Amino acid sequence: MANAELGNQTSVTKFILLGFEILPELQILLFLLFLILYIATMAGNFLIIVLIIAVQHLHTPMYFFLGNLSCLETCYTCTLLPRMLASFLTEDRTISFSGCFIQFFFFGFLIVTECCLLSVMSYDRYLAICKPLHYAAFMSDRFCFSLAAGSWISGFIVASVIYLFLLRLTFCGPNQIDHFFCDYLPLITLSCSDTYELELIVFSLGCMFLLPPFFLTLMSYVCIITTIVRIPSTTGRQKAFSTCSSHITVVTIFYGSITIVYMLPRTNNLRGLNKILSLSYTVLTPLANPLIYSLRNKEVKEAVRKVVLMFMNWKIMPTFLNSMIMFKQNGNNRNQTCGK
Repeated sequence: MANAELGNQTSVTKFILLGFEILPELQILLFLLFLILYIATMAGNFLIIVLIIAVQHLHTPMYFFLGNLSCLETCYTCTLLPRMLASFLTEDRTISFSGCFIQFFFFGFLIVTECCLLSVMSYDRYLAICKPLHYAAFMSDRFCFSLAAGSWISGFIVASVIYLFLLRLTFCGPNQIDHFFCDYLPLITLSCSDTYELELIVFSLGCMFLLPPFFLTLMSYVCIITTIVRIPSTTGRQKAFSTCSSHITVVTIFYGSITIVYMLPRTNNLRGLNKILSLSYTVLTPLANPLIYSLRNKEVKEAVRKVVLMFMNWKIMPTFLNSMIMFKQNGNNRNQTCGK
């Protein structure tokens, strides 16, 4: 009974996200900086989604997967940044136990889905460059939908399993998370229970769901680069490379930062570096995707121009119709006056 009461007294009901330990005077400045990043990320990814839905010539496998990625990045940003902005503005760094676990679940779900989507997109570029004659046959609408759905389902399965095992842990000691969001490594560090089983599960799931997409992405680009090098004309090589250079940039930033963060030793000296590198795949990558992946693309620029023209026509047409009605009414009035 005494042990039960002690457990109840020391059970954790909320966590404190330490975030970036900085001078209080910089809170407002950081709030404004991350608010601008948040608005730019949401606007850029939302614009990509609207363009892909509205413009007919963007209804291709590449842009279908890109639309999925933009939707994912929008959800990803909404999972992490609003809580960070609130802590900068109110200086309240607490997050409830359930809120922390829910944030971790969506973070894990979306990050695994992104790994799978990036590998699917690399496979799409592989077929387009290395197997152009078979591209249309392979990338049918049904197959594209299956690949995208498989990516989302894989992320949900991995996050759900880890989430259920994480709920079985006991948290009875310190409740300060040395991070700006509820990540896996800081959470298990605070647990009072034995985490061996959970770490084994995470390792197994990583081998099944994360390593295959990574190796598929790697092998796809090895084949792509090999094919591009063999193209005889310089113009052909530049055109082929331009179709996948943006994706290579995004993949390098994403996988590079994640590998460093989760493979570095867990020492106090490297915690600050881990937080800074975490910003690259939690904040910068969702912002960079619409910028370097789409908005610099000629097809997307043409789509933006068409949507702007459509919007202007919608604005101009009512004004034009009103002017015509007024002109007709004035003409009728003049005719009536002349008749008198």
